[in-house]
Amino acid sequence: MSKNPDLRLTRRGFALSALAGLSVTAACSNGVGSNNGAKIDARVDATLNQMYATYPNTVGLAQKANGMLVMPLVTEAGFWVGGGYGRGALRVNGVSVDYYSTAKASAGLQIGVQQYAHVLFFMTEAALADFRRSSGWVAGGDVEYVFSDKGDSIATDTTTLRSPVLAAVFGRAGLRIGATLEGIKYTRIIP
Repeated sequence: MSKNPDLRLTRRGFALSALAGLSVTAACSNGVGSNNGAKIDARVDATLNQMYATYPNTVGLAQKANGMLVMPLVTEAGFWVGGGYGRGALRVNGVSVDYYSTAKASAGLQIGVQQYAHVLFFMTEAALADFRRSSGWVAGGDVEYVFSDKGDSIATDTTTLRSPVLAAVFGRAGLRIGATLEGIKYTRIIP
């Protein structure tokens, strides 16, 4: 242990350094000359296949949706201060039309790490257009979840299906409690 008090690393300093490193790493990927788009598409395909196999009722939602944002892997970590990051693709008529990153920051009583996949179903043309026009769309309380954290069942009542944006969160792994899509920001990227 260093005797120099200026070189000691506190928990808060460690957490802030880790989050800063995560954001710098995310910002450095401009994708020029890479095959990241193909990698993201392969992960999106695998995620959709898993979702359709595990929750067959999502096939009908996908057919009714004007578009779907598929985030194959979002990783969140927190120790008082937390953050998360993931990348995915916006699919319209089964084709990737844009690529997006997702980022989330949080503060408060939290500890742990978790990973999960999620799909946003844009059920109206207006919701899809709003998402595509925005420079940084943030998920809020207006996102309706189509099944619970444990994926017990899928809600397909008429009230849920009239919501402009539906979300399916699945494939959770890790030891962090209290994940929600509220406050997650989606930004278009060049993979």
